[in-house]
Amino acid sequence: MEPKKLRRDRIIYWTATGIISAVMVFSIISFTFFDGTIYPEGAFVHLHLPVYFKTELTIAKVLGILALLLPGIPLRIREFAYAGFGITLASAVIAHTSVGDDIMHIIDPLLFLGVLILSYVYFVKLKGHTHSSKPNIEWLLSK
Repeated sequence: MEPKKLRRDRIIYWTATGIISAVMVFSIISFTFFDGTIYPEGAFVHLHLPVYFKTELTIAKVLGILALLLPGIPLRIREFAYAGFGITLASAVIAHTSVGDDIMHIIDPLLFLGVLILSYVYFVKLKGHTHSSKPNIEWLLSK
């Protein structure tokens, strides 16, 4: 890959990854320390989620952020972080839709899901990592 294109790809990757990390940190701080600000009853009660889920989601988001930002993390772990954040954002869309929240609460996680996908596309591109299931299937069949 030529240096100019590689530099551009790295800028896109780190910008998108930085945005996703900032969104996850903001959500952790928001529902951990300022939970009654947007919804007086609290976000998790408003979305009909069990209160204990806040702890699980906080821990998962912290681990996901670390997996994306720390150097030397195995590629498979980073892919799990991307998958987890994707599920989290898609679930946010479903949860906000199911309780009848306004359109901004639905569009917001969709936009960040797009940024997450952009980050992942450039993660794969920069790592030269392709996701072809054919070699894995061939390996399984050869055993």
